[in-house]
Amino acid sequence: MTRRVFFSFHYERDAWRASIVRNSGITKNVAGFIDSAEWETIESEGDDAIKRWIRDQLDGTSVTVVLIGAKTSTRRWIRYELNRSWVRGNGILGIHIHQIKDPNQLTDNKGDTKFGPKFKMKNDDGKQYFFQRFNAYDWVEDNGYQNFDRWIEAAAKQVGN
Repeated sequence: MTRRVFFSFHYERDAWRASIVRNSGITKNVAGFIDSAEWETIESEGDDAIKRWIRDQLDGTSVTVVLIGAKTSTRRWIRYELNRSWVRGNGILGIHIHQIKDPNQLTDNKGDTKFGPKFKMKNDDGKQYFFQRFNAYDWVEDNGYQNFDRWIEAAAKQVGN
């Protein structure tokens, strides 16, 4: 089954690595990718415009993929994207991208998977952090190129999509 996927990532720091995942040929039906000129325009219009853009991009998606770099968990808009994804019932998964080499052939530090206490349920099961509730894979170690579709399906099924 083809699913529309929203990608959440730290644009300034991880756009190169995110593009490797996106351009791997397996992610054809995607949302959440934006070029720097478009982002600057949206950002200049203020927080409401950014929130509207995020909501519009999430519309019609069934899974949110967080591309986790060294600083991803500290980013305000990524936390907002995750919260909106959680509220709308998207399947969510993380992919560590720190081992994907940048244009200088360098890797980065592995990012944290807490993302703050956002993922509580009405019937409190004690799980509130990303790492407690969602699967996170490593693009390099877990062979993302071969397994990405399976990870997306598993995330969707986890929430009944």
